[in-house]
Amino acid sequence: MVQVPDKTITLETFLKLPETKPASEYIDGRIVQKPMPQGKHSKLQGKLVTAINQLVEDQKIALAFPELRCTFGERSIVPDVAVFAWDRIPVDDNGDIANVFPRCPDWAIEILSPDQSPTKVTGNILHCLNHGCQMGWLIDPAEKSVLIYPSGQQPEFLQEAQDVLPVPRLVADLQLTIADVFGWLKL
Repeated sequence: MVQVPDKTITLETFLKLPETKPASEYIDGRIVQKPMPQGKHSKLQGKLVTAINQLVEDQKIALAFPELRCTFGERSIVPDVAVFAWDRIPVDDNGDIANVFPRCPDWAIEILSPDQSPTKVTGNILHCLNHGCQMGWLIDPAEKSVLIYPSGQQPEFLQEAQDVLPVPRLVADLQLTIADVFGWLKL
């Protein structure tokens, strides 16, 4: 993450700024730009969004979004994957998906990039959990591990190929192991 030094602004001012590529987040009065996603990050993100949506979208259970800005609790963050229960997806006056999501996701998934601070990313996951998120994942492609943050419970560190990854109740039928997730990186 690239942090803009010594520049404190309000959330309202931040939200009026043009979007950046890669996305910038608003954390504790500061603008923090996420690093540009690289190959492993992009592959994992795409496969996760697809796997989740194939399971839950047609049944209108939930929907997974890549790089969706979520603004809540005086922060505006962009999880790598944000999963919302169907009935919590904001809609506009036409009944279409809204552009603005003023709430936390039900499941926040972050994928570490090589230049990213695990502490700052964990801070965003904890912020989500403190505002009603059911679960957070922190995927580390370099270590081939996943830290699971269930709401109100001790985090769990998984790295063995056969380890089954816990998921929130809303996607209870999703069965993934460490081997499944990191197997997506093989060509």
